[in-house]
Parts: sequence; C-alpha cells; structure tokens
Amino acid sequence: MCAAKPNRQYTATGKDQRRNNSWQVPSSSSSATFTPKHTSAPVNYGVPVAKPKPTSVPRSAPMAAAAHVPSVSGIPNNVVRFVCISDTHNKTGCLPFPIPDGDVLLHGGDFTIKGKLHEAQVFNDWLGQLPHKHKVVIAGNHDRLFDKNFWQVPADPKRVLTNATYLQDEHTTIYGIKIYGAPWTPEYRDLAFNVPRGLPCLQKWSLIPENTDIVMTHGPPWGQGDFTKGKKHVGCEALLAVIQNKVIPKYHVFGHIHEGYGVTGNGKTVFVNAAMCNIHYKPVNPPIVFDLPLPHGFSKNVC
Repeated sequence: MCAAKPNRQYTATGKDQRRNNSWQVPSSSSSATFTPKHTSAPVNYGVPVAKPKPTSVPRSAPMAAAAHVPSVSGIPNNVVRFVCISDTHNKTGCLPFPIPDGDVLLHGGDFTIKGKLHEAQVFNDWLGQLPHKHKVVIAGNHDRLFDKNFWQVPADPKRVLTNATYLQDEHTTIYGIKIYGAPWTPEYRDLAFNVPRGLPCLQKWSLIPENTDIVMTHGPPWGQGDFTKGKKHVGCEALLAVIQNKVIPKYHVFGHIHEGYGVTGNGKTVFVNAAMCNIHYKPVNPPIVFDLPLPHGFSKNVC
C-alpha cells in the first residue's frame, strides 16, 4: 500500500533545492553553474579490472537545481528535455508528485517489484498516460519476467511495453541523440540480469558504441551514485572503465542503488542515479531533469 510522502528534509547545499517536484541538472544550454563531485577509480578499459580503493566521497547528492522546470510547451525548440526516473517498483499509482513534462522520458529499470507480468502491464498503462512523446525503458534486476535465465520462454518486452521503446544491449536515436540501454548488474543474490564481476561484465559493457550520447544501465558504475547504507561502493568497476575510457557519454542514467539517488560527475560525463524509491521502497525521490542541445540539422517536429 502506498502512503509515502515527499521527503522534504533531504537538501543540497544547505537548502531545500526541490523545484516543482523535480531536480533540474544544468546543461551546456544552461547558464547555471554545475560542479558535480569527482570520483574516479584507477581502472582501464580492455583489461581485467581490479577492485579500486574507495574514495572519500560519502555519497551521491543531488546538485543544486536550476530554475523551475517549465511545462513542455515552454521548452525551447533548440534543446531536448530528458526526464529521468528509475526503480519505481510498482508504485507509479501512488507517487507523491507528478512526473514533469519533457521531450523524452528515461526509465532505468525495476519498474516491477516481483517481476510479474501484471506489474509490467500496469506500468505500461501508466506510461501510456504520460505526455512525453518518447519513452525509453530498460529492465532491472527485479524485472525477471524478461530474463531468459528465469523463464524458458520469457515475456516479450516489446509486446508488453507497447508504450515505450525497450532497450536491451541496443540503441535508439531520438532527435539525433543516440541512447544505449542495457539491464545488467554485477551478480547479487538470485535476481534478474545478473552477471559475475570482472570479464563477464566487461564483455557486456564492451557492446556500448563509442559515439553514444546517453548510456542507460540499471546499475551504477563504481564510485558514482553507488554508495550504500553499508558505507561502501558497490558499482561496477568494468562499467566505469568503459564509460571513462571508451564511450565517454554526455550522460549516464541508472538507478538500482536507492540510497545513491542524485547527480555526480567526473568532468566529462554527468552521472544520474534516478532511483525514485528509497531503501524502504517508498517513492520519495522526484524525477531528475536535464536538457541537451538539439543537434544541428534536426527538428523536434520530425524525429
């Protein structure tokens, strides 16, 4: 039963920075100052990755919001607005705040809690009620109905999620912006889309094309939005290696670690942990919003 209320006590830079129930990340099209925390681990792409020593960064925290998020009608024609959510865990019917308008909705997985077909169908119906012209979804470790390791014949995500573009080790291009999505996370318990750390993870992440603008994975890379209540980093070292040294996307959107919600960065990539539920599976974290400049030669009137 959903009875959660927004956590109004969670602040950044000493003030409550929630505006219109969402965080807005300043982008290259914004005049606001954005100074994300830096957490780099000594890893290299293409070789077995040793587990790095944790940094002193205590946890990810949302950056100060820019101006309030306007309605979609107020979005400039020369930018594409992305609204990021993740880990909704079958709680979309009782969110304590609305989902902001935007051009593209990104969901980082774990839209179910038990991986049941009915949960996915309810999620798909909810997606159909949202105004965003484009919706891109990946699966998470709870969404086992799509994982062939749990079912001899898994559900077909493209038939279940008819109101979104589902990505699994593949990409889509929207308004000239290339988005890649994959559901994998380092092995943890008996959950979906788990891969052993090290080379098996690296093989999955090596599939990400170098010219990708936005990477969507369910789990975080090591050191970015991955600090847990157990006071340790649990992100994927191999994923960080590929993101830092090969792909270098503008944005990396994920969830999975509920207490890691927020925005961090390394100076080249902005990392967005958009998990809406907290560690108690209450939907208390608002969506995170960012803009990207519309690539030259593209129009939002024609995809």
